[in-house]
Amino acid sequence: MSTGSKNAWEAWAGSVPALTSASSREPCHDPAASATRLARARLADQYMVYEGEGGVWHFAAGSAVSVTADAGALTAQSAGRTWTSRTDRKPLTAFAAALSALHDAGDEARHFYGWAAFELAHLLHADSTTAGDQPLLHAIIPSLEVTLTGDRTVVRATDEAWVRKVADLLAEPPRGRTPHGEPTPEDTEDVIAAGTTAYGRAVSRTVADIHAGLLEKAVVSRKVPLPAEPRPDFPATYLAGRRANTPARSYLMDLGGYRAAGFSPETVLEVGEDGRVSTQPLAGTRALGADPAENERLRAELLTDPKEIHEHAVSVRLAWDETAAVCRPGSVAVEEFMAVKPRGSVQHLASRVTGRLRSDTGPWDAFASLFPAITATGVTKRAALQALARHEEGARGLYGGAVFRGSTRGALDAALVLRTLIGAGNEAWLRAGAGVTGQSSPEREIEETREKLRSVAPHLRFSED
Repeated sequence: MSTGSKNAWEAWAGSVPALTSASSREPCHDPAASATRLARARLADQYMVYEGEGGVWHFAAGSAVSVTADAGALTAQSAGRTWTSRTDRKPLTAFAAALSALHDAGDEARHFYGWAAFELAHLLHADSTTAGDQPLLHAIIPSLEVTLTGDRTVVRATDEAWVRKVADLLAEPPRGRTPHGEPTPEDTEDVIAAGTTAYGRAVSRTVADIHAGLLEKAVVSRKVPLPAEPRPDFPATYLAGRRANTPARSYLMDLGGYRAAGFSPETVLEVGEDGRVSTQPLAGTRALGADPAENERLRAELLTDPKEIHEHAVSVRLAWDETAAVCRPGSVAVEEFMAVKPRGSVQHLASRVTGRLRSDTGPWDAFASLFPAITATGVTKRAALQALARHEEGARGLYGGAVFRGSTRGALDAALVLRTLIGAGNEAWLRAGAGVTGQSSPEREIEETREKLRSVAPHLRFSED
């Protein structure tokens, strides 16, 4: 069934089954491993593991509802029925309205899980013709949701069969280590060296644009394709990488055509049901290794390097402006400025900007203002997007976009997609970028991408079947 009627969609949204079955279990001593086990069980065609704040892991599977939007149309599906409408090149507006209809249909909060592709940015801030025709937003209302913490495990589902299946899986004794192909240090360095010559030329062209006054900064990235064989094992890569990383958020998913295992260094934004907005720009990078003395030397260098400080300061300035655009006057503040945060194989300068939403704005208005993160685009955002379209090869897709978990009552937690193994179809790849300013050199920016890729590449695991 296909219809363009908003009333039809709202009536349908009211019939979506709620998660009513619930089971509370014993404390989960290893939430990352338990969430990965659930993902590997392939309980449904679509799933996501999302590590939120404070050591809480969420696992979602099945799609009681799925919503997908591209530049021209939105499609929602549930219980074998399909609803479509035009987006008039405003896919985020249509996407938010569809999720809002789910809230309006009932009192119970419904959680959704999804992603936003980087190319959505062109429709929000730059040239709409650059957005392409691929899906830009995708989310599911799950049929099963499991919350894992050190204190307890909560299972909620549309029927009791899901609850029993999860209980059986979590009750299984831990298995011995499953052999997986692992890259050698030499293999890792070969992987992260791919494409550096072309990337150096892209950095040089971007520096020339900056000196010509076209923009102030652009985060130029390079794609690192992985061989078709052996195939990456996404759950095993996620667990190995999470053990070695210190992310702000992490995620493992097979959702809406993308597979991903990632260790995000920062959030695009966090919105509470009370309207509090927070964003954490990270810009300025040095390596982080096993030698404490060298790490401290690099930390001191990071805090005094003019290029890194300038790059960070302009990112914070723009994050303030974008937050203020949707928040109450006088509510925006910088709660943390130029702290140094460890993030796997690197350390970053980090700040936090917060505010309170105005009464006439909501979480998706904040998302529209802050997406994509300034630390994945540049300054000004419009000019940086135009520069990236000139100097990067091909679409970014999920990279530089967002993976998110939210509530129909107004909460939204969106992780910036960096430090991530990404797959689509028969392809898999890594990607990394560096902030290019007028003071940049190709050699240093190439090395920065290598430093970032080392947060993922050494932890790749491969299927041996």
